[in-house]
Amino acid sequence: MVSSTDYKFEILVSLSCRFNGVPAEERLHWRSFLVKLGAENLNRAKNEELLVASHKSVYIVYTVLGDVSIFVVGKDEYDELALSEAIFVITSAVKDVCGKLPTERLFLDKYGKICLCLDEIVWQGLLENTDKDRIKRLIRLKPPTEF
Repeated sequence: MVSSTDYKFEILVSLSCRFNGVPAEERLHWRSFLVKLGAENLNRAKNEELLVASHKSVYIVYTVLGDVSIFVVGKDEYDELALSEAIFVITSAVKDVCGKLPTERLFLDKYGKICLCLDEIVWQGLLENTDKDRIKRLIRLKPPTEF
C-alpha cells in the first residue's frame, strides 16, 4: 500500500470519453494505479520531465511540476504524442497561474483559476484549446470587489 507521504499532490486529467461517466469502482482502480505509478517513478524525475506508460490499452503521460504530479490519460486518437502536447499546455498554464513552480499550498491557493484553465484545455473529455493566449483570454475574471 502506498502511503500519502510516498507521492506528491496530483492532478488527474482524462482526455478520453471513456472516462466520462465511469463507475466509481473503476475510477478508484485507475486512481490507485496512477498513484502507485507516480510513487514508483516521479520521486526521481526532474521537473517537467515526461514519463510515458500504458495500461489496459490506455496511454498515460505524466510529470512532476514542483510539488504537483500531473497525469494525462487517453485512448485511441489520444496517444502518447497527443497527450504530450496536452501535458505541455497544462504545465504551462499551471506555471502561469502560479507564477512559478507550484508548491502544494500555492496550487491550492490558485485552485479555482487552475480549474478554469483545465476546463478550457480539456472539455468533456476532448482536447479543446492548446493556444496559451486564447486560454488566458477565456479565463479572465474580475474579482468581486471590482463590480
